[in-house]
Amino acid sequence: MQLNRIRSVFLWTAHRRTFTTSLSLHSDLKSQAQARISHVDAISPFSPALIDTFRRRHDYLRISLTERCNLRCFYCMPEDGIELSPESHLLTNEEVLRLAALFVKSGVTKIRLTGGEPTVRKGLNQIIGGLNELRPYGLRSIAMTTNGLALPRRLPALIDQGLTHLNLSLDTLDPFKFELMTRRRGHEAVLKALDVALASRALVSVKLNVVVVKGLNDSEVLDFIEMTKGQVLSVRFIEFMPFTGNAWDKRKMVPSNVLFDKIFLRHPDVERISDEANDTARSWRVPGYKGTFGFISSMSDHFCSSCNRLRITADGQIKVCLFDAKEISLRDAMRKGATDDELLQVIGKAVSGKQEKHANMEDIDVITNRPMILIVFEKFDNVSDLIPTVGSSTFLFPRLSSSKTSLKPHATPPSPPRLTHVDDRGRASMVDVSSKEITRRTATATGRIFIPLVAYELLVSAYPDGEEPSSVLGKAKQKVRRKGDTLTVAQLAAIMGSKKTSDLIPLCHPLQLSNVSVALTPEAPAHDIQRHSVLCRATVSCDGKTGVEMEALTAVSVGLLTVWDMLKAVAGKEMEIGEIVVTEKSGGKSGDFVRNIGDTDHVLSK
Repeated sequence: MQLNRIRSVFLWTAHRRTFTTSLSLHSDLKSQAQARISHVDAISPFSPALIDTFRRRHDYLRISLTERCNLRCFYCMPEDGIELSPESHLLTNEEVLRLAALFVKSGVTKIRLTGGEPTVRKGLNQIIGGLNELRPYGLRSIAMTTNGLALPRRLPALIDQGLTHLNLSLDTLDPFKFELMTRRRGHEAVLKALDVALASRALVSVKLNVVVVKGLNDSEVLDFIEMTKGQVLSVRFIEFMPFTGNAWDKRKMVPSNVLFDKIFLRHPDVERISDEANDTARSWRVPGYKGTFGFISSMSDHFCSSCNRLRITADGQIKVCLFDAKEISLRDAMRKGATDDELLQVIGKAVSGKQEKHANMEDIDVITNRPMILIVFEKFDNVSDLIPTVGSSTFLFPRLSSSKTSLKPHATPPSPPRLTHVDDRGRASMVDVSSKEITRRTATATGRIFIPLVAYELLVSAYPDGEEPSSVLGKAKQKVRRKGDTLTVAQLAAIMGSKKTSDLIPLCHPLQLSNVSVALTPEAPAHDIQRHSVLCRATVSCDGKTGVEMEALTAVSVGLLTVWDMLKAVAGKEMEIGEIVVTEKSGGKSGDFVRNIGDTDHVLSK
């Protein structure tokens, strides 16, 4: 045991030294990069327009195809949305391909398509096909970064057109957190896209991009590492970076060395592997695992000395650095009739102005830059801090009503959302309603339990004919009947459950209910309901200082659970409870709410 401890300490020290050495080497890559540049210069021509004053050769071009996206990730898009450019301001397919051809003929060997979300761009297949025709001029890699929502059905066609490398953005393996981080649903679709990509033999590489935010998804790092065990997948952990409107906070950024330490405690035998030239990630592998993992440390350990990237935004601006607000319009130059040589002069002017490195982590968040999704010259004020501080429980983000929501300059930022049952220290707390007025409160909730045909027949017929009492099914039916009238028992249980809500839900206020009405209706398959089911509907009323939605939801839940208990002898393995929602409420400061749901029978009131 003692020898194992000594060995673990020795390995941790050695690997920690390796990681630290890797950081220092990464920070001191300038001399190595210059030597490599000199070697390449000697064997192949390269346009001077793509070489900056620090002799960095820019052979990697990222092209944003659209400002639109079907997700609303909080670190990418301001919570109030962005003001989209008019369609006429965006590059056309022909303009995209013209610029791509010019860059490739000048020395670019890798092009990555980004957004927004590139799969929402019309003509994406044609653009990739057009890029594929540039291979004779030196283009070796056609890559795309995507959220994957539309990818399962589109990926085969994109690969046929020439796509070679794919990066999928997925920050969490938890569907609930996914909706919090993206303000949209779609977790299952992204996982399906990953499966489709990994099953493709035509893709050269499949990578998973994970933006890590302290207190939100940093606990999932080891789960992502396990994904590399049986799959040829590269998982890259990306430090949370500041952009206009994403409320960046140094306290929410998890430095890569902290993540490495966490991984090392689980896998002390991790191996450092060689990186590709100019790669932004430092890569590692767990011995025996098929895939790899890496760290993109843009904030804690930048890789500026070896940067070979240029960006073209969807509206045709060239950006030489992700964190530099300066832009020059290639779109305007093209539309004014510029020749390729003149465009190359504009590009050279932009590249020559590239700084040796971006600002330090302490200063970079004060730079006014585009929201990440736009990466236009408009400058926006930062919106309020919507990402909670460490230890807070307020990871809730309201949905945007439209992708065209505008963020107006100098607009007053909205108050950040918060959980009413959590105090400023993140501890559970009952809401103080002493100052509220007593008003009439009513709420209705519904839910459904799906049941097999045999259970449905028991509910609608007291003693179905044709069943032998001695058979297994017959005995099960007799057991159900001995429990009594299923619907009546469930109705009584629902009423009792509503009155016990404050005993079951810790922070609910005890209320003096004035009426509880419960209805349970067996329903055969019809319209949008494809299975036999029982619909439960509960309406609760009181005169009080707080609403009765929880009482209505509890009534429905207890009623459906009672149906399950009553029918489990014949259908225990086949039943399913779902669709529990508040359909109507009235009274209180928040106003009335109505969701259309049909009426039911079998009403029992108290």
